[in-house]
Amino acid sequence: MAENIIGKWRKGLEKTRKATFGRIANFIGTSELDEETWEELEALLIQADMGMATTMDVIESLREGVNQKGITQSVELIETLEQELVNRLAEPVYPDFSTKPIVIMLVGVNGSGKTTSAAKLAHLYEQDGRSVLLVAADTYRAAAIDQLKIWADRVNIPMVAGQEGGDPGAAAYDGINAAVTRHKDIAIVDTAGRLHNRYNLMEEIKKVHRVSGKALQGAPHASWLVLDATTGQNALQQAKAFQEAIHINGVILAKLDSSAKGGMAFAIKEQLDLPILYAGLGEGVEDLQRFDRIAFVRGILEGTMED
Repeated sequence: MAENIIGKWRKGLEKTRKATFGRIANFIGTSELDEETWEELEALLIQADMGMATTMDVIESLREGVNQKGITQSVELIETLEQELVNRLAEPVYPDFSTKPIVIMLVGVNGSGKTTSAAKLAHLYEQDGRSVLLVAADTYRAAAIDQLKIWADRVNIPMVAGQEGGDPGAAAYDGINAAVTRHKDIAIVDTAGRLHNRYNLMEEIKKVHRVSGKALQGAPHASWLVLDATTGQNALQQAKAFQEAIHINGVILAKLDSSAKGGMAFAIKEQLDLPILYAGLGEGVEDLQRFDRIAFVRGILEGTMED
């Protein structure tokens, strides 16, 4: 694992590490392994915004592991905790990019980091040698189209947009057709994040999803939910609403560098059964990274896991 990538993860996870998980590693490293250890560990995991259900499951699994391995030293418990946390994060599964264009639909509430994530994702793919078209299908907010245009110009990625106040489904349809006509490898569709009530939002999301399939058979090939890491467990309620509306097959965890609630990453797998595909580790264009389970756990615990 490249040292610069490890450093990026460690820096991006500094708030989560200092607030909770680093305290866990320090606490375990200096304590005797007894009942008090388990109680304190449970409290710290809950504070890390891992969620009650996930925390209790982790504690139970750790207890079993300790008993099976005959662990008596706290340093061994840290290694067991590290491996337990890695195992609780789903291995990312990415689309088959042989389909051209592959259509990626991004959904999420306004303010989640969806639009900036769309542009950073486009940049990441361009760096991989793939051609990308950004599609602004959030036609309800002029600011959303303007924001994506600013980012598109910044990363030098072409963009097409629907008419302000127009039909977002039509915007997605036209954008996907443009990607086909221009022989692009990838079309990234940025959808609306908020209407005047949740029902309307979800109906529009469903419509964009359906219309994408009419523009290109099989589209969208991927539907990814952008979650704001700073909102912690609250983001999971949003996620469930989107899951009920359309088939979501991955998560982009934005603003992870601004959050002390990195423990929510484990609840995403536990409660939503979704893999985290990308994580936002900073405000820069290069700071959207493919999710790496080991780098993430190492970054929050400052552990001793080997590459």
